[in-house]
Amino acid sequence: MAERDWSVDVHPLPPLLHNRPELIAGQVEALARELQPRYSRVAVAYADCGTYGALDDVCTRLGMPRLAGAHCYDVFAGPERLQRFFDEQPGTYVLTDFLVRSFRRSVIVELGLDRYPELRDAYFAHYTRVVWLAQDRDPELEVLAARAAACLGLPLTTVDVGHAGLEHALEDLLETVTVAP
Repeated sequence: MAERDWSVDVHPLPPLLHNRPELIAGQVEALARELQPRYSRVAVAYADCGTYGALDDVCTRLGMPRLAGAHCYDVFAGPERLQRFFDEQPGTYVLTDFLVRSFRRSVIVELGLDRYPELRDAYFAHYTRVVWLAQDRDPELEVLAARAAACLGLPLTTVDVGHAGLEHALEDLLETVTVAP
């Protein structure tokens, strides 16, 4: 994406918000209100991410576009492709490169499995596989993805998605911001 030479400033929110989606809209609103006086345009590089429309309400009220999709998995793999994964095997647990890298912190520690490993089967009893949507597949990430799947006691399927979906979604988002009044 560096070849795009997009002139944007990125202001991230804590990634662990994804474990508490009910907090996302409020955090986005607070950051947007802080940024709007400093920028002529502000956009949200979040999909809905489990806010069940609360993020859309914030974006509508503040006049900001956001990434399309129900979650980042839609952005990386495309919603139709992702739906096929779930249709083929409803018990699919999805990982991104970020989740592969942060699995211990984002999943194991956050769910308390480091302290109560016996909860694994209760949390993941209905899952049947892990699908890793690999953006930048490399040997280290392959080991970490395999370790994450093994930790859940599930087989791993790796799907190379690259950055095309994210790049197109960001392009669409930036185009919306550019043409907005």
